[in-house]
Amino acid sequence: MKRPLAVALTGGIAAGKSEALQAFARHGAAVISSDEVVHELYRSDAELQRMLRDRWGEQVFVDGAVDRSEIGRIVFADRAELTWLEVKLHPRVRAAVSDWLARQTADVAVAEIPLLFETGGESRFDKIVVLTAPAEVRAERRGDVADREGRLVPESEKVRRADFSYVNDGSLEELDAFVAGVLEELRDP
Repeated sequence: MKRPLAVALTGGIAAGKSEALQAFARHGAAVISSDEVVHELYRSDAELQRMLRDRWGEQVFVDGAVDRSEIGRIVFADRAELTWLEVKLHPRVRAAVSDWLARQTADVAVAEIPLLFETGGESRFDKIVVLTAPAEVRAERRGDVADREGRLVPESEKVRRADFSYVNDGSLEELDAFVAGVLEELRDP
């Protein structure tokens, strides 16, 4: 069985990665979201749940389920706590995405990985797509994100290292057309 072309989709906070991932799916690519992988790990990884409980106590659980908003409140207020969580999550997410890629039968498989460059994950993919958006557009979509972006690779560097990049400041139709063009180029180089 031929391995699909592995594509990483990354970009800044509120740049439109989730919408782009949906567009890739509409155009026939297999897709996976790292954020969804994290949600599944929170739901089903008993060892991770134990570590969260040991670190932060019952305050990060509601009715036995991980309370992502409470974890977010903790980790975005304390860099050391964020680092601890990332050390626990990133290897699990990497393994889940690798397992998923190994099972794909589509010609193109796209993984949305927000921290691709920050975690050194780019070497695991054949091609990289970066989405950017002007600060004011991202602020409209998500509110102020500057406090969380200080630890990220600058967008200009992400674009330089990407195979494809797109400034996502237009309509969903324009984003869809960009995605369709990327897939056409990937499928017929």
